[in-house]
Amino acid sequence: MVHHERLEQLISANRGIVRTAEAVAAGISKPVFYGFIRDRNFKKVAHGVYAAPDAWIDPMYLLGLRSRQVVFSHETALFLHDLTDSEPTQYSVTVKTGYNPSKLKADGIKVYTVKEELYEIGKSEAQTPFGNTVLAYDPERTVCDIIRSRGGIEIQAFKDSLRHYAERKNKNLRLLMQYAQAFHIEKILGQYLEVLL
Repeated sequence: MVHHERLEQLISANRGIVRTAEAVAAGISKPVFYGFIRDRNFKKVAHGVYAAPDAWIDPMYLLGLRSRQVVFSHETALFLHDLTDSEPTQYSVTVKTGYNPSKLKADGIKVYTVKEELYEIGKSEAQTPFGNTVLAYDPERTVCDIIRSRGGIEIQAFKDSLRHYAERKNKNLRLLMQYAQAFHIEKILGQYLEVLL
């Protein structure tokens, strides 16, 4: 029964979601875990991830659980940081070069790859609309990403996101310029900022 109480705590803390790895790390054997899952009619929502029958499934949170390497970026990060007026039609994520994104792409996710030294720049956390925490690039990194990928982003969404960033009270222009130097886009960024600020 102690194991069941521990599992109930894990499930409650994760809003009805539980991972096999979490249960094992908490000292619960796989047979006990799978018996609990079966008896309570949990459904498998991803490899090693199970949801209670009454759990609201947060697709962003689920994607983050499915693949610990993904960082929400570009249009999705704009949405998470309130830098756009529209919800993305497909999620955008960034992974390190060398990561195999075929499963993500098969699920309709837009995948960007970067060198390992650029992958960590601006990596932080954000809250999904469901209130779950996921990995996402901070607003400054997101601005750099959309400038670097401006050819693949709708022009109106691009302009609106830059305008939203410029209007933010908590923007960090010094950090933005540091990131721009790391990505070699400081001249282009400077041109946009001249117009907006």
